[in-house]
Amino acid sequence: MALYGICLGCMNMTFYLSIQKIPLGIAVALEFTGPLAVAILGSKKWIDGLWVLLAIAGIALVLPHSDFSQNIDLAGVVLALVAGAFWGLYIVLAKKVGARIPGGAATAMGLTVASLTVALPAIPHIDFSIYTGTVWLMIFAMAILSGAIPFSLEMIALRRIPAKTFGVLMSLEPAVAALMGLVFLSEKLSNTQVVAILCVMAASCGSSLTSRSTEVPLQT
Repeated sequence: MALYGICLGCMNMTFYLSIQKIPLGIAVALEFTGPLAVAILGSKKWIDGLWVLLAIAGIALVLPHSDFSQNIDLAGVVLALVAGAFWGLYIVLAKKVGARIPGGAATAMGLTVASLTVALPAIPHIDFSIYTGTVWLMIFAMAILSGAIPFSLEMIALRRIPAKTFGVLMSLEPAVAALMGLVFLSEKLSNTQVVAILCVMAASCGSSLTSRSTEVPLQT
């Protein structure tokens, strides 16, 4: 349980650090390489090689200093990929934890450990004088909107629709993230970056349809 919660905390922390440096849609697409790797490693079908190539193409298109990339920060790319690695490990651990502890309790305990993992090292460096009532309200709202509600809705959805259907719907997240980034953050993507996101989305959707693995990635 402790390792499960630590992975959850590190996954979220590295993801939020990445979106300080790169567009939201790109960060989500790169983070998808983690669950994509888990799904592909759980399958031995030859077509999974195609999904690997698509994912690699998506990553290559946004790497800094390539012939295609435009204004993409290397640190942001690395942080998003690290978040993906933690996401993949989190999926593996979630299966083991879920087999021993009911879903709701496991999620609550994991989020508690994740919060402590991120908060405790940060406390000595926090200037609490700048945390006004408005700031605390925003923090509370972000915790609810980015953690409690999405995880709860995912658990409900998984009980009502097939795992592969859920995986295909999850594949739409990079596109939704790119749209949200455009609407709320004014993040405009280049044509190449859009192609990179589509490559990762196609890889994720394809692996969900063809992989024999029944494990479904949960979003941060």
